[in-house]
Amino acid sequence: MSVAFTKEDSAETASETLLLDRPVPEGPNLVTAEGLAALELQLADARTAYDAAMLIEDVNEKRRQAASPLRDLRYFADRVRTAQVVPPAAGDIVAFGTTVTFERDDGRVQTYRIVGEDQADPKTGSISFASPIARALLGKSPGDSATVAGGELEIVRLG
Repeated sequence: MSVAFTKEDSAETASETLLLDRPVPEGPNLVTAEGLAALELQLADARTAYDAAMLIEDVNEKRRQAASPLRDLRYFADRVRTAQVVPPAAGDIVAFGTTVTFERDDGRVQTYRIVGEDQADPKTGSISFASPIARALLGKSPGDSATVAGGELEIVRLG
């Protein structure tokens, strides 16, 4: 194998393994205690995957296997470093960490917990505090209404 071919192959491999950083949401990095624990676990998982990739002897394969964990390491290290844990809210107003049930003007009833951006997963019942629904509901109480995307929501209960 010629040296020229090896260099070209290495350049191709390097360009394949360059991954853009994961976008970091703007604004404060508010998290629940559970959200911080999840970020720390994801950081540890990324560290484990990166360390495993570093044990690979073939340099091209090492680059390929390390690219994603390295990107995740940078992201989760930043998210853990900037995390601001918000204690559970008390009272009868919608706040960060609150579980809120609301009824839409079409009759659908939905329940979500308002959490940090990395913890949010609407499919499992949590939405980001930065989402339009959460922003419309924050500071309101049961019985209050809010307008989101042209539709009305009425808060039914908290908790």
